[in-house]
Amino acid sequence: MRRFAPLTALVVVLAGVVATVLVVAPERIEAGLNQKLEVDLPEPSEAARALHERLWIADLHDDLLLWGRDPLVRSSRGHTDVPRLVDARVALQVLGAVTKTPSGLNFESNSADAFDMITALAIVQRWPPATWWSLRERALYIGRRFQALGPRSVGAVTPVRTGMDVDAAFYARRKGARGMGVMLSAEGLHMLEGRLETLEELWDHGYRMLAPTHFFDNEVAGSAHGEEKGGLTPFGVRVVDRMQEIGFVIDLAHASPATIDDVLARAKSPVIVSHTGVQATCPGPRNLSDAHLRAIAATGGLVGIGFFEGAVCDPSPDGIARAIRHAADVVGVEHVALGSDWDGATSVVVGPGELVYVTDALLRAGFSEAEVRGVMGRNAQRVLRAALPQATPGAPAGEPGRS
Repeated sequence: MRRFAPLTALVVVLAGVVATVLVVAPERIEAGLNQKLEVDLPEPSEAARALHERLWIADLHDDLLLWGRDPLVRSSRGHTDVPRLVDARVALQVLGAVTKTPSGLNFESNSADAFDMITALAIVQRWPPATWWSLRERALYIGRRFQALGPRSVGAVTPVRTGMDVDAAFYARRKGARGMGVMLSAEGLHMLEGRLETLEELWDHGYRMLAPTHFFDNEVAGSAHGEEKGGLTPFGVRVVDRMQEIGFVIDLAHASPATIDDVLARAKSPVIVSHTGVQATCPGPRNLSDAHLRAIAATGGLVGIGFFEGAVCDPSPDGIARAIRHAADVVGVEHVALGSDWDGATSVVVGPGELVYVTDALLRAGFSEAEVRGVMGRNAQRVLRAALPQATPGAPAGEPGRS
């Protein structure tokens, strides 16, 4: 048996290396990509603190479900989890699903054929093997994780599927419940894998908001970060029309200007840009011109201002407030909301625990208390309530919410 000892030792060592990679690598990857920038911030005023204690907050984009840790367990990693969001007075959080990210990621130009980083992440995080080679399977797996949050949370998390669910999430918090509503969105319809019928599968798995593109052009549309940056393809026209028939909210984050124009020309309900900035305060390929701000507002839609450098250039509370101020001046404060992009491989100054600093910055930027309530949550409540189907057939009527 001695002659097998070196081989046995090698197997043991390799097994240890693999185990270490599977356990340690996901933590190190996330810690490196989702950073909290520590900066000195001025103390919020007493008026800001008092107002913030009366707010119920909505945020339009968080990539928490991309990472392997349990969203229901408080963590020191990343930006968010359900306990931290609940503590921060978040009544409604939209969770994004990312299924493909090209290596060498940048804001200017990315190839759809570049090595996909999510494949490596799926393997390291021990996602089911079916997800390793299929974008559709990744989307459905994330959908199953999302749907399991409610039952596992024992009432702390309520999946939002209807307009009535939106109001219920806010009303429950106003009544003192320690919980929150969560809604599922998708970044990029490459996850359809060219099949229109996948839209129904996404709906059945809890998705309610879909963005045609992410960081590269796909068979549906052009991305603001793609190589061609075109508009809707013929297949994309069918996809957008079918999305609206089913009841999905359209999200134009990451869309090219041509795609924005093409989608808005076909829009029949409020359109959202979940996490973005504005060209006037932060020029960049993913940020919105004043003309596009006006066109989105004309649908009754909403623009979520991001908390990361690519959206606002200055990711401090004042930088975020400056972008919100400009958008509000152009289209009215009722069309502006929060779109943090927490846990989206971003570095932020404002995590959930710093939202009071945004409240303070908005007051200092000249917004009234009513306008701050709108930006921090009420606008998202109103628009999502209008954009989503009002109720699941046969569901009992709920009580309207207020923030």
